[in-house]
Amino acid sequence: MSSKVKSDAAKGGGAGLVPKRRFPEFWNANGWRVTRLNSLLIEAKHRNRSLELGPADVLSVSGEYGCVNQIELMGRSYAGVTVKDYHVVENGDVVYTKSPLKKNPFGIIKENKGKRGIVSTLYAVYRPLPECYPTYLDHFFSVDYNLNSYLQPIVRKGAKNDMKVNNADVLKGYICVPDISEQQKIADCLDSVDALIAVQGRKVEALKAHKKGLMQQLFPQEGETQPRLRFPEFRGSEEWSSDALGNLFDVTSGGTPERTKEEYWNGAIPWITTSLVNFNIITESAEYITDSGLKNSSAKIFPVNTILLAMYGQGKTRGQVAMLGIKAATNQACAAILPRKDINPSFVFLNLGSRYDELRGLSNSGGQENLSQGLIKALSFSFPSNLVEQQRIADCLTSLDDLIAAESQKLDRLKTHKKGLMQQLFPQVGEDDA
Repeated sequence: MSSKVKSDAAKGGGAGLVPKRRFPEFWNANGWRVTRLNSLLIEAKHRNRSLELGPADVLSVSGEYGCVNQIELMGRSYAGVTVKDYHVVENGDVVYTKSPLKKNPFGIIKENKGKRGIVSTLYAVYRPLPECYPTYLDHFFSVDYNLNSYLQPIVRKGAKNDMKVNNADVLKGYICVPDISEQQKIADCLDSVDALIAVQGRKVEALKAHKKGLMQQLFPQEGETQPRLRFPEFRGSEEWSSDALGNLFDVTSGGTPERTKEEYWNGAIPWITTSLVNFNIITESAEYITDSGLKNSSAKIFPVNTILLAMYGQGKTRGQVAMLGIKAATNQACAAILPRKDINPSFVFLNLGSRYDELRGLSNSGGQENLSQGLIKALSFSFPSNLVEQQRIADCLTSLDDLIAAESQKLDRLKTHKKGLMQQLFPQVGEDDA
């Protein structure tokens, strides 16, 4: 960003850059100027020598949440033995963290919008000058392209992927900025969108929490065979039945055709791996196998409504469940629980989906923490014999899923709107060349 901004400004004979969209009161204003960041920020060198702030005041800098109290974000303080040399961060200060993230390999730049706190010496702290509105910089550098292309020419990466950069040098790059009144207008606009996103995000999380709590009431908890809550029309009905999952259902798994045999792959049979198992109904596949691949491997085609349970996989995958919305084969990492007529498949799917932590706790002892067919078959499973009650539970939770999906889509649309708005409000310099 820095060198590209400078060269583009030079090509224009010194004419200012202009974004695609400006607020009406700035239509006739001058174009944006290209300036070094050190004309907007100055390094803040206030250390916590007097220990006015302690470990409870340590801040973390997050790409998603910005500058936040470390205990609130991570549940504990990771402060060193002493915080005497830590930098003091005031409200409105701008912090650069020299820690790489996947999307931001040269670190991140965030404004402290909360209470004053302290950060370790691995961070650099800057104070805004009078012609800088710090929230504008926070939004500007929240665009990955703006941040990465600004820092890349400045930062050198060490052998251990650490950042080799002097705090003062961080401010020597070039960025494009309008006058402070326009900076504030842009920041206020984007803050209002962020507020809408936060409200919608809390709504989605509240619905998810409500569903989780309801599932804990509608399904028996670990070590129990009866639910704590039944719908009024079923409260006088017989108790739920309980048995080992393997006694109630056929439980099996699939297989993987030999990868080196081209004739086994890119056929017409959907082939599901645990990467697609994520508390969802599977209606499409990323990979397909041929009839020959099916016949010459342990893979087998499972019917619609088969429940898939991830026995092993990357990260959080183990213990996750899905339900087939199509006929498909699977690999050997998926346990397949075949449907039966007298137990509603959606009820089974939702029941097992509510037991994620319990399922992960069942994993084999030893080297790898994997599930096995034996462990899954031995899992206790309770259900009402009345199909109507099974359906009532499934319908209730499915309607909540639909509501969560609808509200999540609203959240995604707000985020997309903000991204598009930022592309309009900030001049687009060299991004097509990135």
